Amino acid sequence: MSVTKKPALVVMAAGMGSRYGGLKQIDPVDEQGHIIMDFSVYDAVRAGFGKVIFIIKRENEQDFRKAIGDRIQEKIPVEYVFQELQNLPEGFSVPEGRVKPWGTAHAVLSCIDVIDTPFAVINADDYYGSHAFALAAEYLANHTDEEGLYRYMMVGYRLENTLTENGHVSRGICTLDAEDRLVDIVERTHIEPGQDEAVYTEDDGKTYHPIPFDATVSMNMWGFTPGFLQELKKGFPAFLSENLEKNPLKCEYYLPYAVDVLLKDRKCTVQVLKSPDRWFGVTYKEDKPQVVAKIKELKKAGLYPEEF
Repeated sequence: MSVTKKPALVVMAAGMGSRYGGLKQIDPVDEQGHIIMDFSVYDAVRAGFGKVIFIIKRENEQDFRKAIGDRIQEKIPVEYVFQELQNLPEGFSVPEGRVKPWGTAHAVLSCIDVIDTPFAVINADDYYGSHAFALAAEYLANHTDEEGLYRYMMVGYRLENTLTENGHVSRGICTLDAEDRLVDIVERTHIEPGQDEAVYTEDDGKTYHPIPFDATVSMNMWGFTPGFLQELKKGFPAFLSENLEKNPLKCEYYLPYAVDVLLKDRKCTVQVLKSPDRWFGVTYKEDKPQVVAKIKELKKAGLYPEEF
């Protein structure tokens, strides 16, 4: 069954101010002053997304509109929602000393009042590639929930295409079934490229374990139907009850965790759509020249115009 409304694109940008030392210092990645997010929005518009929802910090709103949002609004309708520490279910309060946000699932939950269509979720500062948006838009436009079963999607990448030579990365390592549906996702927080495969460590480098270069990984590009937001709302109090006491200042409600709960309860399926594209982002400042060079290559190949 086809969905009549165009899907929305949700961009998680609430961490941008802190990561970049203020929005005014966002680094352009080409001579025209575009940032990575401009390329994601360009790809999303071309793929058929109908609007963009930016999740930001309330205190960054004016800077964000000026630096990013006003420019993007010329190409596609834009809405803003705020991820706020105080946005907690009844009966819960922010622990004393807590400044860390509540995680990616909590960020997406902030959109509950502005989404009534299928939607994709991305990080603001990752380059996903044009294939990812085309795959996501096509799936979201043509799949609806079934009775008692949500039908979600995730864009998966080959691990080798998501590594940097300038340090370690954190990736969600996926286990898939024979039909490329997600069975399990395990976050590995320290992965490095090796000679013939990647390696990860969980004890600060005392021991390393192999991961094949062709392992499928999540880069936090998900696709959901609107009912997912109600599931997040239901799941958040349970998460807080379980984790607040153990780790009051740092526990986070992550999207992979929220999806995993629904998978284990057999309430959803997650189709993993594999992208051949190479992911890139500025994880380390040393990554910047490579990102600039890759953008130049993509423009030279005709994938993006110089001005857009």
